Amino acid sequence: MAETSATTETGEPASRPRESSWKYIGPGIVVAATGVGAGDLVATLIAGSKFGYTLMWAAVIGCVVKISLAEAAGRWHLATGRTLFDGWRSLGPWTTVYFAVYVVVWGFIYGATAMSSSALPIVALFPDGPGLKFWAIVTGLIGLVFVWFNRYAVFEKVMTVLIGIMFVVVMYVAIRVVPDVGASFAGLLPVLPDGSLLYTLGLIGGVGGTITMAAYGYWVNAKGWSDSSWMKVMRLDNRVAYITTGLFVVAMLIVGAELLHASQTALTSGDRGLVDLGGVLEDRFGAGTAKLFLVGFFATSFSSLIGVWHGVSLMFADFVERFRAPAAAGEDKAGPAVADRQQRSLPFRAYLLWLTFPPMTLLWLDEPFGLVIAYGVLGAFFMPFLALTLIWLLNSSRTPGEWRNGWISNGMLALSGLLFVVLCVQQVRDLPW
Repeated sequence: MAETSATTETGEPASRPRESSWKYIGPGIVVAATGVGAGDLVATLIAGSKFGYTLMWAAVIGCVVKISLAEAAGRWHLATGRTLFDGWRSLGPWTTVYFAVYVVVWGFIYGATAMSSSALPIVALFPDGPGLKFWAIVTGLIGLVFVWFNRYAVFEKVMTVLIGIMFVVVMYVAIRVVPDVGASFAGLLPVLPDGSLLYTLGLIGGVGGTITMAAYGYWVNAKGWSDSSWMKVMRLDNRVAYITTGLFVVAMLIVGAELLHASQTALTSGDRGLVDLGGVLEDRFGAGTAKLFLVGFFATSFSSLIGVWHGVSLMFADFVERFRAPAAAGEDKAGPAVADRQQRSLPFRAYLLWLTFPPMTLLWLDEPFGLVIAYGVLGAFFMPFLALTLIWLLNSSRTPGEWRNGWISNGMLALSGLLFVVLCVQQVRDLPW
């Protein structure tokens, strides 16, 4: 959201801007599909079931906050020709230490969570078949093989199909429950009912807000966008991504408000809440709607799985490359050639294996107490880390003057940073100390 255009010191255009066009849309679809997981949808459903349409305004603000964050990450990559980790590394060794610990611990627990989430709807669709652990391992292995043997272009096409399924199913269910249009618009007026503060913060900061927002710049480069001439295209792509995410949130709030709020039906927290919702839909609309919803549930979970398998592995490959030989890596401009090389690299594949095989042990074991604490603390701190480091990078001489933050970008990033700090403190307080 910088308020200036790219020019050289003589006032001439730095590069010929590409016309923003729908035909270029891609990385935004990937980040939207990856960022919205089953747990996010359940949290939104529970907010709708408790407060009806009252928190609709929070979903809209959350959408704007995410647009600002992802735009800043993409702008850094295009304006500087450097990757986000390269930027972090320039801020000092503390960023390298944090990211190294975070990516190892987070990947270990997230791998098990993603596989279980993808398996849940399959077990619900085929209750007489193999159990949860079997399907969790199968989905993890499919994700591994798919990302291992395919480059970004194929990956993007599959993610587009999955988000298409998600979109159709979620919108269909929202229409079936017959939304109260008047109450929906009334919910755009900012109010905070008693006991709603944490749900409000979660709606603004939670849905679509993960490490995949940092991966957005890497997907932009993998798409073939490598310099500031792609800035308009990237911004259109990013807006499409988070408007789509906003529509998901609104649709699930409607379902929670209409289907669960009036009847005071309670859902299990976490991914299993969507299985509960499948049962509620079957009672009200029949088995066909329930099965269709479970297909959408699978698309939601599996798109997050393969999105993380690809995007975070790409970030890890960049991290290792720049940690091993920072001077040599710094000479490479971020772009499709670097992204393609990293997708074929040993660190990329090593992290893929780390996401897939070690987490399978957690399918049989309760998550170790210390690991849960470390995962919670590191994960809670990531979004404040992203917001605050982007403010630092995009207001410094590391970014060309014409692409530094304007007052709108600084305001939105500061707002998101403050929001995520509050959420971070709350998440750490809620850990099972």
